[in-house]
Amino acid sequence: MTDKTDKPEAKDQEETPVEAVSTAENVEQAEADIEALKERLEEAETKAAENLDGWQRSQAEFVNYKNRIQRDQETRRTTMKGDILRRVLPVMDDLERALANRPAGDPWADGLELILRKFQSIMEAEGLTRIEAEGKPFDPNFHEAISHEPANGVESGFVIAVVQNGYLLGERVIRPAMVRVAQ
Repeated sequence: MTDKTDKPEAKDQEETPVEAVSTAENVEQAEADIEALKERLEEAETKAAENLDGWQRSQAEFVNYKNRIQRDQETRRTTMKGDILRRVLPVMDDLERALANRPAGDPWADGLELILRKFQSIMEAEGLTRIEAEGKPFDPNFHEAISHEPANGVESGFVIAVVQNGYLLGERVIRPAMVRVAQ
């Protein structure tokens, strides 16, 4: 019997060092696993930050693209409107010249005047404005000089008379005013 009792004690003694070694290995393995997981977490966070940055850049580029397209469309629309209005301006000029030289008391002239006013109101509704030139200093951005004449009482470089009205569409010159300038 002593052999039997000795064996269990020996067995207990053998297990204790194995368990201690096994626990130490488990702790080391767990620490190694934790370090590996920390490294993977850092890599994943770095990758996530890169992806977020790339996504934000893409979003900003897309917003800029949309704004540029909208701006280009607005510019194209304004240019097309200006081209159409420029082609119609001679008709308005003809109506103005006809009314400037109309015979007094003719009823048809009153009708032409109504047509001209309606035409002008449509043009103004589209954003067309007349360039005020008479009595103003000559500005080559808005005026086209057709003659330089001596004028009494008018400073040199000022507009004496407007031969043909000029027009703006917003801030863009559709047609410069043709003017006579004091010398």
